[in-house]
Amino acid sequence: MEWTVVGVIVALVGLFVTVGAPIIRLNGNIARSNVILDRLEKELAAQKMDAKESHRRLWKHNDEQDERIGDHETRITILENGTVK
Repeated sequence: MEWTVVGVIVALVGLFVTVGAPIIRLNGNIARSNVILDRLEKELAAQKMDAKESHRRLWKHNDEQDERIGDHETRITILENGTVK
């Protein structure tokens, strides 16, 4: 009877080691994944802000070029027509 109790205790310890160790590793992997995802969220937010600023600068430069091109077209038209204001 006593050896049966010892056998059951050994079996339970073996079961805990067999099931517990992978669960502990899984918990660590989940925690590490959460940290990585948090970092990726922050990097993505920063990248979105940088892209927004970059697009703003590009459109501003594009608008400036449009104004200059319009001015040049006016000058060319005046030169081609030979009229000076």
